[in-house]
Amino acid sequence: MSGWLRTALLVPIVAIFQLTSAAAEGRHALLIFGATGGEKYAAEHRRWAKELSGTLQERLAFQAERVLVLSPEAAPAHRSTRDNISRVLEGLAARVGEDDLLLVLLVGHGTVDATAAKFNLPGPDMEDRQWASLLRSIPGRIVFINTASGSFPFLQRLSAPNRIVITATDSTAQRFYTVFPERFVEALADPAVDRDKNGRVSVWEVFAGTSAAVQQHYEQRGQLSTERPILDDDGDGRGTEADANGPDGALARTTYVDADPISEFADPALLALVEKQRALEREAEALKLRKGSMPPAQWDAEFERLMIELARVSRAIRSRS
Repeated sequence: MSGWLRTALLVPIVAIFQLTSAAAEGRHALLIFGATGGEKYAAEHRRWAKELSGTLQERLAFQAERVLVLSPEAAPAHRSTRDNISRVLEGLAARVGEDDLLLVLLVGHGTVDATAAKFNLPGPDMEDRQWASLLRSIPGRIVFINTASGSFPFLQRLSAPNRIVITATDSTAQRFYTVFPERFVEALADPAVDRDKNGRVSVWEVFAGTSAAVQQHYEQRGQLSTERPILDDDGDGRGTEADANGPDGALARTTYVDADPISEFADPALLALVEKQRALEREAEALKLRKGSMPPAQWDAEFERLMIELARVSRAIRSRS
């Protein structure tokens, strides 16, 4: 492998090129807080709802009207009941475009039995298959995060192409109340979560930061971890932990929750070049995941081809911007 190619491996693909342009692409967030089971949890949920809404709007530049919060204590139209959740998701199916991003976050308690996994709500609970049915009609890229206990079966049930599914647990045996939601709230607000220092916040970075904090929580207490977060983004219904090798991660690493600085251009030719650059970045991320399964010479040649093409597109972008 050539020296420059080894160096390129150490640089995040998405950090190679930086452009600046104001943009307001379609990003939507639906935060659903389930049945609390007591004032202790209710107080936590109120705090997290406030912090999450603030982070999404202030740090990540979500438009306020596109951040929806449903909770047990809200006014009737915004209570986190099964009927309201169904109504809101059906409404989002009509508003979310094919190129938009929808973040769905569940915070609360979950249960698992022999037939289904459920997210606990005030009133009738919702099973994983009901969530899958409602999400099926929504276009665009969906990031679905179930932070609750008993969340593991949601990963297989909701897995689909162009979708990222994260669960707080990797087994139906993990049924204790999770620390994942609090660590997720903290990671989303922490500038240090940008691990590759490219100025963007990817879903994978938030997942990795949250996972590391969850592990640290149990290690500091000398306790056996009762939760292991996993992520699926290749549609196969099998998740991967943040520190494990696996097929997942390419989509999550190139899906960002903050505002895209280059998502809108007046120049159609420039926009086409940017879209080409993004496609090459995704291809490179997917290639990195296949490194161990390809002959070294073949992998090096393919990676070098992508780097050369990315450099060519970069020059073209700079010449027009």
